[in-house]
Amino acid sequence: MSGKTKKTWKEKLLDSKELPKVIEIDEKLSKRWGEGTCVIPAPIEVNEIMSKVPKGKLITINEIRKLLAQKHETNIACPITTGIFAWISANAAEEDTKAGKEKITPY
Repeated sequence: MSGKTKKTWKEKLLDSKELPKVIEIDEKLSKRWGEGTCVIPAPIEVNEIMSKVPKGKLITINEIRKLLAQKHETNIACPITTGIFAWISANAAEEDTKAGKEKITPY
């Protein structure tokens, strides 16, 4: 057994890993995403957008990506990391619920 302890979802949410980062869309990715720039968001940015969704309303990953791209003045936001970070945000919110918090990020 290793001595490492597993990170909580909340710790993962707050670990920015030097993100956000804006990258040029290379030739390989341009076939799928088009040309220009792409933002790889920080997990907390995705959470911040999700937390602003009013009760009873819905936001999609693509709508989150559009807001992130506008914020960072890029052509797109990475669909893969945005989806992963939404998943992390939802699990962190579930941890908050189990901890008795009432104001959590909707998911």
